[in-house]
Amino acid sequence: MILRIFMLTVLIASVSYSQSTYNSESLQVTRTDLEQNVFSKDSTANALVIYEIGNSYIDNNDFKLHSEIKRKIKILNRDGFHKATEEILLYTNDSGRREIIEDITATVYNLNNGVIEKAKLSEDDIIEEKYNDNYTIVKFTFPNIQPGSVINYSYTLITPFLYKYKSWSFQKDIPTLYSEYNASIPGNWEYNIKLVGGRKLFISDANIRYSCIEVSGGGSANCSDYRYVMKDIPAFVAEDYMTTESNYLAKIDYELNVFRDFDGKVDKINKSWKDTDLEIRRETDFGRMMKKGNIARNVLEDVTISTENDLEKTKDIYNYVRDNFNWNGEHKLFNDVSLKHLIKEKTGTATEINMLLYNLLMENDIDAKPLLLSTRDNGFITKIYPVISDYNYVLIHVSIDGETYLLDANDDYLSFGQIPFKCLNQYGRLFNTKMGSSWFDINPTKSSIMSYRGELELDDTDQLNGTFELLGTDYNAYGSKKQYFSDSETTLNTLVDAKNDVELTHPDYHNLTKTDSTFNMTFDVSKTLEVIGNKVYFNPYVIEFFPENPFKLQERSYPVDFGYKQSFVYTCKLNLGEQYSVEELPEPKQLNLPENAGTLICNYSISGNSVLIYFKLNFNKAIYDPVFYPYLKDMMKDVVDIQKNATLVLAKKN
Repeated sequence: MILRIFMLTVLIASVSYSQSTYNSESLQVTRTDLEQNVFSKDSTANALVIYEIGNSYIDNNDFKLHSEIKRKIKILNRDGFHKATEEILLYTNDSGRREIIEDITATVYNLNNGVIEKAKLSEDDIIEEKYNDNYTIVKFTFPNIQPGSVINYSYTLITPFLYKYKSWSFQKDIPTLYSEYNASIPGNWEYNIKLVGGRKLFISDANIRYSCIEVSGGGSANCSDYRYVMKDIPAFVAEDYMTTESNYLAKIDYELNVFRDFDGKVDKINKSWKDTDLEIRRETDFGRMMKKGNIARNVLEDVTISTENDLEKTKDIYNYVRDNFNWNGEHKLFNDVSLKHLIKEKTGTATEINMLLYNLLMENDIDAKPLLLSTRDNGFITKIYPVISDYNYVLIHVSIDGETYLLDANDDYLSFGQIPFKCLNQYGRLFNTKMGSSWFDINPTKSSIMSYRGELELDDTDQLNGTFELLGTDYNAYGSKKQYFSDSETTLNTLVDAKNDVELTHPDYHNLTKTDSTFNMTFDVSKTLEVIGNKVYFNPYVIEFFPENPFKLQERSYPVDFGYKQSFVYTCKLNLGEQYSVEELPEPKQLNLPENAGTLICNYSISGNSVLIYFKLNFNKAIYDPVFYPYLKDMMKDVVDIQKNATLVLAKKN
């Protein structure tokens, strides 16, 4: 009996185990892979990568980089069907050299009535489309996809462009059980290898393989063979307040540093900053624009420029460039830019406009320097060594009487000294033509405010009426200004997030210009209160800052990046008149984040026959490390709860 119970227990455990595990050790599709339609570690997953392996090497015959990609994916439900389409982007340079793809094979496995069925990808399922002059998309969609399908596919990508070795993303928008990448790099090519995303490797091995590359004449090179493995990688879920996800996905990136030819010639690709600065100045259109004072000199001939002081002079020049030259939407930085073209056409790239501003300032004896940076959607800059391709934008740094101003003349809605939100990406490289470049922190010190200040009254008909003033400053004013000047008719209801039963009317905008650092408006508020017995229950927050909690993840492995410090303030005086008295106030609340990184204060008080409501939320940091995430999430939960559920109870007087 004991033996039978033991065997039964083992059988049940075995069945349970087989139903809760996938074969993440190979590309072979097993019955257990097909039988399961859930992923216990992530109930929200619609698909998952069970197993994937990449193998990159320099082929000894064509001396091109070959990357063999093999992958096994489980489709858990219909929402995961989009993972049954694979797209590969192939690059062709201006001289006609191009990447190609070979040996595409794919099979779809389904389990129907206990029988494993296979459907292979045909050549007709593979489509090639031209994306633009430099890129082609190869796309294939797998046949006979249904919930529970397992896809198994492979292909080889061949590229002649060795300056950037094949990168490998371990993390995706779906979970991955096993991801392995093998890279074989000949000693001729020296790459800077960077692990991005903060996740630890399960395996990281390196070995030397001798004479892996041989050329005619007896030349040869040894290879460094690397093996990287990650396991149980969660899906990357993008959430509000972050820069581009490529900054945080777990991946291996390569940048070519040095190439040594077999004839002994050495080509140093990534140079020191001293060499890079010199190369930018001498060999790029951007560098040539730094010395175009003679072209810019005549631009201001008919313009009145203040001579009172350097600050007023700078503002006049800045206003002239911003108001007279239009951005064409392009971000070209180092090449294909020209001041002559801009001056003639009055329209140009962001770089051309800001470099015209730089030249005009320099011609008028203002201490100005270009500040090279990467925008938020372009990713972080590599600080360890110069990578010119990291940069895609330029601002102008101005020093006047010990004060520093960053200027951008491409946006009609920026105030003097304010830079676009897209440029709030931590740091840039400040160019000094005489002393070389240096790092410069991009960190707005001033907090942007969004404030509502109102006064409400209860009349004899149980109607709540009053007026509110909205004040936004700096970045919290920018969007409001842009909305107002593009469509003033809908500005009020677009900007102010009022409760459903609150009516907003009669907006009045105060002395607005596009370049003000503030946005100021007043509007009327009305609401009909519901009387139950002789009591009134209502929420004193007629306006909400956050209708819902923006932080919903169980945990967040990347920072919360607001871009700037900010404060939200709501104050209201509620006059009760002669009809009501206060029976119950909402509960006050006060929270402090660790290290004084943020505060929430919520108070209610009685003054005469009025109720005073005070709410203030401070974010004292522009960027919060992931360790702050649970605290931010809890605080924002309280913020939403307060503004949705705070209840003020009034009693009607006899």
